[in-house]
Formats: sequence, C-alpha cells, structure tokens
Amino acid sequence: MKTGVSTASLFLRKNNEEALPLLHNLGVNTAEVFLTSFSEYDPSFAEVLRKEKGDLCVNSIHVLNTQYEPQLFSAHERVRADAYFWLDKVLQSAKILGASYYTFHGTARVKRASRSGENDDFPSMIKGFESILSACDRYGVSLCLENVEWSTYNRVGVFSKLKEALPTLKTVLDIKQARISKYPYESYLSEMGERLAYLHISDIDERNKICLPGKGRFDFDTLIKRLKDGGFDGTLLVEVYTGDYGEESELKASCEYIDELLYKYNALHI
Repeated sequence: MKTGVSTASLFLRKNNEEALPLLHNLGVNTAEVFLTSFSEYDPSFAEVLRKEKGDLCVNSIHVLNTQYEPQLFSAHERVRADAYFWLDKVLQSAKILGASYYTFHGTARVKRASRSGENDDFPSMIKGFESILSACDRYGVSLCLENVEWSTYNRVGVFSKLKEALPTLKTVLDIKQARISKYPYESYLSEMGERLAYLHISDIDERNKICLPGKGRFDFDTLIKRLKDGGFDGTLLVEVYTGDYGEESELKASCEYIDELLYKYNALHI
C-alpha cells in the first residue's frame, strides 16, 4: 500500500496547476486530481498539469460530478449526448495524466424517495453503467464507484446489486462518507471486496469534526490490518475539506503518519 493526497484537499486554496507542484515539493508521491470546472475538463488543461506535476504519480481523476455525471443516465438523448461529450474530455485528460482510475459518483439522490432507494431501477442503472464502462475502456481507465451519502452508492447493498452484472466496475471507499451514511465502513469494505481500488481517508476529532489522519480518534491500525488481511495493495488518499487543517505541510505529515502504520504492518510500498 501507499499514501497520497487528493487535490480536493486544496480546493479554494490552490488551483490544480499550483496544487500538484505544491504536493510534489512537499514530498508527496501520489495524488488524485480533482478537476473542478468545465474548463479544467479540457485535455489542453491536462497538458498543463502534466508539465507542472513533475514526477508526481496521478492515481486517479475526480470531477465536480453534478456538472455532468447524473446526466449520463438521462433518458433524454440530447442531454445524455452532452454529458458524454464531457466524459470523453475527462477520459482524454486522465490518459494524458497517466491516471489509471476515475472516481465516480454517478446519479444525484436529491429527493427523499431516491435516498431511500425505493424507486431504484437497477436494470436501467446497469445499462447506463455498461455504456460508461465502455467509454472508460477506450481510454484504458477503470471506473471506480465511490460510496457517497447523496449519490448512487449511498448505502450498503447498492454495489451488491451492480457488481455481478458489471464485472469490471471497481470501487472507492470513502471513510467520511461511510460515517455520514451511518453505515460502518467495515460493511462497505466487505461488500466491495476485491473490487476496492483505493480509499479516501480522513480522521474525526473528539467534537466529531473532520480532520487530517493522525489528528483524531479514528482507528487506522484496524483499518490497515483489515485491508492487508483482505489482500488490498492500493493507495490511501488523504481527502479532507480546505478548512479541516492549518498549514499545507500538514498534508505531508498526515501521509507520513499513515506510512509509519503501513511500515508497522509490513504493508508499505513506495
């Protein structure tokens, strides 16, 4: 296993073309690039980032997903076509940056019935995912569905309905989103199984406020032991909000904290 940082942790602090060199200079080796606007989805911007990132490894790309991801599942052909236009741009950008994965939220569960799942149409959902996976395959990028309280994978059980029909769909475990959803992260981890590609990690303090790993009370020892026992060997990406820490150097310190635990359990890969 190895550690990294999502540039989402620097949202509103640094633009991506500043965030990647900053992480590189801090000594962070791996990053997820959080693309945040339509202009950033264009491959020309990815070329800028490629030049600025140095030898920093880009594990994955993430987008401000409500801008087009829900529309990929639209029944309206024109709406869906516009969404695929942007998906193609993002996948081109992922290939330029050398990202193996695309962190995906999918639909937006805005209404109460959609949150409960009582109206979930899994055959239609699977059909939508098949087309999205096909687009990802053309660029050699793996689609990774993230557990998010307000989106497609908002509760344990959703992925179980999808994974048999979609054998190449992978997952991302987000620790804070599991907490928000009120389901234990262990339940998500069990459901994801060998499909787990990487994690978004954060901590929580005594006031139940999100903080950087190592600054709170979350049991990372147990998490890492569970991951190792399950044969996981991917990346643990620090992802917090911009107000959840002070100095930017703390991002590197957080990676070092996790690295020490990985070393402790003979699970550290540089």
